[in-house]
Amino acid sequence: MTSLMETPVGQPNWVASRVSKTSDSLDRAFAEGLTGHVITARTGKRVQLTDGSDAVEFVSCSYLGLETHPELIAAATEALRVFGLHFSTSRNRGRPPYLGELEDLLSVVYGGAQVAAFTSVSNVHLGLLPLLGAGALPSYPVADAGVEFLVEKTAHASIQVIRGVLEQIGPTRRFDMTDPAALPAAVREAAATGRTPIVLVDGVGSMGGLIDVASMLATLEPFGGHLYVDDAHGTSIEGPLGAGYAFEALGGTLPPHVVLAGSLSKAFGGAGGFAVVPSDEDMRVLRKFANPLVFGHSIMLPMLAANVAAARLHVDGRVAELQTQLWRNAAEFDRLTAGSLVNSGLRSPVRGALFDTEEEAFAAARRLKAAGVLILPAFYPTVARGTGLMRFAVSALHQQSDLETAARALGLTP
Repeated sequence: MTSLMETPVGQPNWVASRVSKTSDSLDRAFAEGLTGHVITARTGKRVQLTDGSDAVEFVSCSYLGLETHPELIAAATEALRVFGLHFSTSRNRGRPPYLGELEDLLSVVYGGAQVAAFTSVSNVHLGLLPLLGAGALPSYPVADAGVEFLVEKTAHASIQVIRGVLEQIGPTRRFDMTDPAALPAAVREAAATGRTPIVLVDGVGSMGGLIDVASMLATLEPFGGHLYVDDAHGTSIEGPLGAGYAFEALGGTLPPHVVLAGSLSKAFGGAGGFAVVPSDEDMRVLRKFANPLVFGHSIMLPMLAANVAAARLHVDGRVAELQTQLWRNAAEFDRLTAGSLVNSGLRSPVRGALFDTEEEAFAAARRLKAAGVLILPAFYPTVARGTGLMRFAVSALHQQSDLETAARALGLTP
């Protein structure tokens, strides 16, 4: 009988591994009402729950607060009135004008590079990575021997879960970026087989810090490798036009051999995902062969219109004011928590209170809930076995009192 941890051919089964390793702590958190909250109303970062209580939320990844911006709401409302909810067809069969407007505006944000909008970042991965590995994108040539995918072990689960798809195209293995020798060794080994190395990595970690994408690209360049960055959590938070962490870390441009994936659903304020590639030729391939674009419907129309409104806030530079407030709040939260949180001092909107045991983490989560603070609790395998982490998503909309309440509930106020 095949082991739960292996496929019938003896290859590691990531999904089965994840299921078998996951503890029951998340179930406990749901049972105790520490996560999975049902929200009935909100004003800014203040929310009302089904029991009538009020709380401040540090759960939403809308780091700039754009999801409640009046211009986005007005755009979505007008699109709903004019078009209804959506066209149930792919973009290649029929689409409203918003889609082209959005991609043109995002092209401005990304310095003239080409941008394709998808319904989610997960669908960007599913649509683009097989084409990248197959050598179908003209700007990203691959060796005759094919490619090897090198997946950073903390890359988002939406990348990890399609490793089986990628293995149909080329060997796929993980590396640990905390070991400085791991990536150079993996790249050399891939190149020694005649294959083109393709590194898959996050830009801003959903639970961790900032990934040094520039040094990773420098490691790949001598071997003709490609770098694929999922910058979902970095989109909009950096750069004068909100191009995001990875784009700015790479010099405010899209260098050769780099593909960026970004999110429209987090700091951007709308819904969906997108890919950034250099040329019209790459775009033609995506529109013709990226399965989620060819065979799936586009972003729901009200959200697509809201995305256009959000993109205009980026292009005209208004997003920079919200970035300033975000970093002011992050710095103030660091001060209030005495620099003790994960990512303290970094230009990441994610902060984490890490506890040595799960029971300590549960006790902290209960204190936070009692104080009216909603957070995201994380347990193994998201964090090390036996530990727990309370994730805080800091926003430009948080008020001083919100930050003070959270720090006080953690018991970390100096």
